[in-house]
Amino acid sequence: MPNYPGGARYRRAMPADPRAVLTRPAPAPDLTVAYGDHPDQVADLRRPAGVGPARPLVVVVHGGFWRAEYDRRHTGPLAAALAAEGYPVAQVEYRRTGQPGGGWPGTLTDALAGIAALPELAAEALPGRVSGAAPILIGHSAGGHLALYAAATAPSTVGGVLALAPVADLAAAYRLDLDSGAVAALLGGGPLDFPDRYAAADPRSLVPIQTRTVVVHGSVDHQVPVAMSRDFVVAARAAGSDISLVELPGCEHFGLIDPESSAWPRVLGVLRSLHDDH
Repeated sequence: MPNYPGGARYRRAMPADPRAVLTRPAPAPDLTVAYGDHPDQVADLRRPAGVGPARPLVVVVHGGFWRAEYDRRHTGPLAAALAAEGYPVAQVEYRRTGQPGGGWPGTLTDALAGIAALPELAAEALPGRVSGAAPILIGHSAGGHLALYAAATAPSTVGGVLALAPVADLAAAYRLDLDSGAVAALLGGGPLDFPDRYAAADPRSLVPIQTRTVVVHGSVDHQVPVAMSRDFVVAARAAGSDISLVELPGCEHFGLIDPESSAWPRVLGVLRSLHDDH
């Protein structure tokens, strides 16, 4: 398993409430662009700090079990921290369950459309700072599912994937009843009800994923069990995927998106490795 570096200056103690990152204020994005006509078919862009050459866009795909009550704003601290490191960043939004157009298939088609359109939109909005290379995706939880789904079904639009505690097996997540029926809300029911939807949307059914992928998961995650990532990475590698797992002992679900957490140096180190390989 690779030993990804992390900068010592980023090390922090884990906050008392790991969920605090979800509501922590962050600097406002530099601008918002639309990739479609719906109000949620948008992305917030952040200009990279400093000066330097154009770099591949980093697209942050937020989690929240695809539900309408969670939106891109909770990834503001992560996105701002990445921009401070010199990365051009887009926080993509998408229609979610519980709102018109969300669920099957709108949530998935929005993710594909946004990821495909954002490099050009960001290059126009941030001249000289975004290269023409396919973006690196950072997806957390349900956003990790969408990032893996995009890499599997539209590989030309994805340059690399950093999947943070992803919901990588929708059928297993349905059986485990993660977040009280979240997968059923996304796909309309269970695998026996809609086998074609699961076959089309479940990363476990879509391997191999040729795009370079690193999965990072905490060992004490109570929202998405780490066993799901372990099993997925084993299956994906056996199928020929370019994928690896970084398991963080003692880390829970939300520390992976918190720049003030002890997990952050490892997350940042993996991103740097993906960027260098890109």
